[in-house]
Amino acid sequence: MFPIRDHNPSGRTPYVNYLIIALNVLIFISYWSLFSDERALTLFFYDWAMIPAKVTQLGEVTGLFTSMFLHGGVMHLAGNMLFLWIFGDNMEDRMGHLPYLGFYLASGILASLAHILGGPGSMVPTVGASGAIAGVMGGYLLLFPRARVDILLIFIIFFRVITIPAAIMLALWFGFQVFAGLGTSAEAGGVAYWAHAGGFAAGVVLTLPVFFRLGGPRFWQEHGGSPPHPKARYAYRHTSVPRVRKRR
Repeated sequence: MFPIRDHNPSGRTPYVNYLIIALNVLIFISYWSLFSDERALTLFFYDWAMIPAKVTQLGEVTGLFTSMFLHGGVMHLAGNMLFLWIFGDNMEDRMGHLPYLGFYLASGILASLAHILGGPGSMVPTVGASGAIAGVMGGYLLLFPRARVDILLIFIIFFRVITIPAAIMLALWFGFQVFAGLGTSAEAGGVAYWAHAGGFAAGVVLTLPVFFRLGGPRFWQEHGGSPPHPKARYAYRHTSVPRVRKRR
C-alpha cells in the first residue's frame, strides 16, 4: 500500500520541503560511487550514520543529525522522498517555513533516540529520513485526519488506485510499525521500526502547539477534519496513443 498523492493543496510554496528533498538527493549522489565498494561504504556509514552504541557508549551524537540525510539505496531514497513530497508541503503550509524545518529535524532526532532505546548496544548503522518523515506523517494525521489520499494497492497481481481518508492510511502504517517492532530486535539490524513509530509519535506531540493555535478541536469542527481549503481534484484523461488489440 503506497500513497501516490493527496487531495490537500498547499496555500504557500513549500520551499523548505523542496530544500530537504534536494539535499537528500544531492547527498545521496555524492556518495553513490561507494556502493560499488562495500568496504568503503561501510566505513562511510560508520563515520556518518547513527550507531546506537556510539551514542550510548562514546557520546558521539553527530550521527543523530547526519543519518537523516543518508540512504541505503535508490528505492530507499525514492520511497522516503515520495512520502515527504505528499505530506510535507501541508505541514510547512500550516507551520511556516522555519518552524517546519525545526519540527522536521526534531522529529528525526527523537526518532533516532527511540531506535536507540530499542537497542542501545547495537553496532548496526542506521540511515534514512524515514524517522523525520514519520514525524511529518504524525503531524499530518493530527491536522488533516479526513484529507483524502490516493494509494496504490498491490496484492500479488492485483493493482488498483483507491482513495481513502488520511487517518486510515496513517493509522494502518503506524500500527504496522509498532507490530513489526515488537517482533524484531534493533540489535539484528533491518528496518528501524521503532524509529518510525517514535518519529510518528514525536510528530503528533510536536504538532500539538500548532493544533491548539489553530483552535484545537474547533479547528476540526470548522472543517470536519478535512483541509481548510478546496480539495484538489484529479481526473483521468484519454491519450492519443492508440490501443493495440490482440490478434486472434
